[in-house]
Amino acid sequence: MNRQQTDDILATAQAWKAAGKGVALATVVTTWGSAPRPVGSQLVVDNEGKFLGSVSGGCIEGAVVTEALDAIADGKPRLLDFGVSDAQAWEVGLACGGKIQVYVERLDG
Repeated sequence: MNRQQTDDILATAQAWKAAGKGVALATVVTTWGSAPRPVGSQLVVDNEGKFLGSVSGGCIEGAVVTEALDAIADGKPRLLDFGVSDAQAWEVGLACGGKIQVYVERLDG
């Protein structure tokens, strides 16, 4: 993810917060093997389910958005693990042979 894309995601998060929306940020924190997106890739989600960015090239985005909505609701951060050894990874389409950890947190303030 280049700096412009990162800036766009963070600017969008700030604009959504300023508009009074609940917002969560998902960030790839660890990868192993053939992971779809590099460490540092981000996805911002609002309380209506709109999102910008990518943490997986699409294969786990739906699950991450669901967890982000839950984080907005309860304020609790999550560390999500997806990989070929997880049945969930196959269900969400991460069959590329890699593993990925995504940290999801509600943005407050």
